[in-house]
Amino acid sequence: MTQAKNASARAALQCIALFALAAGLYPYAAAQNAPAPTPAPATVKAAPAKTPPMNGIAHIAIRVQSIAASVAFYNKLGFQQAFANTAADGTVTQSFVKLNDKQFIELYPASAQNPAQTATGFMHLCFEGADLNALHDYYVAEGLAPLAVRTAGAGNLLFTMQGPKQPNFAQNIEYTQYMPTSKHTLDAGQHLSADRVADKMMAVTLAMQDPAAARDFYLTKLGFTPDTGDKGRDFLYLPGNSGEVIEIVPTARLGAKSSILMTSPDIHKSGELLKAKGVDFIDGNTVTVTDPDGNIIEIIPQR
Repeated sequence: MTQAKNASARAALQCIALFALAAGLYPYAAAQNAPAPTPAPATVKAAPAKTPPMNGIAHIAIRVQSIAASVAFYNKLGFQQAFANTAADGTVTQSFVKLNDKQFIELYPASAQNPAQTATGFMHLCFEGADLNALHDYYVAEGLAPLAVRTAGAGNLLFTMQGPKQPNFAQNIEYTQYMPTSKHTLDAGQHLSADRVADKMMAVTLAMQDPAAARDFYLTKLGFTPDTGDKGRDFLYLPGNSGEVIEIVPTARLGAKSSILMTSPDIHKSGELLKAKGVDFIDGNTVTVTDPDGNIIEIIPQR
């Protein structure tokens, strides 16, 4: 009887041990069969909440009848050609006239063979972005359609976007970011005459078919802000603290010509330099000269 009881007890203990072992193994087996946890989603970089700042106006592009004649004219104003692009036959296809280390006038030749390149005058305006990719992503978030950021021929980052209608075609707006090894950056401190009639481009005038619509586009889409102080001219400030502006006017006032406003630390010296070079100008509160193709350069005292 005692042996039977002992056998029965041993059997019971074995059952309890087996049950405990099975219970211990169950979480392990469940863990082996459970799906792997879903990884946390990658962090998506959101577009900035407001327009990223611009450092200022980088360049204005103008189509001219003769690049050589235009370069010679700008040389009289103290502005030198920093570098140029040429065709296989040595013909200059693009000239970069330097105003300061950050600002240029780009000259392109008119071509009788290409209908799209026969008319002279304003071509496009380019803004310098502090962070071009951030600026591009902001515009995409605003529902605009800028082209992808790329590296342009001179070595700087660049993207373009279609803007409001100008006299003959929709505006092509350029944005650039100067890179350390670009032609522009490597020319820093060079091709800067001490006898420049002005040293900074403060404003570019844009002639638009519908000035009200163009103004709204720059304010609500591109993040520009109105100048509330100058009631005589419709200046819009670039995003950021450059203090530089664009001006929007009807096409009847300017047509296809370009018009830029520059500042001089010594407006009297500017007039004397123009006289010495035999350049005709209008002298008043400002000094105004016109290039060989009728494009306007207005010079005001530096504030």
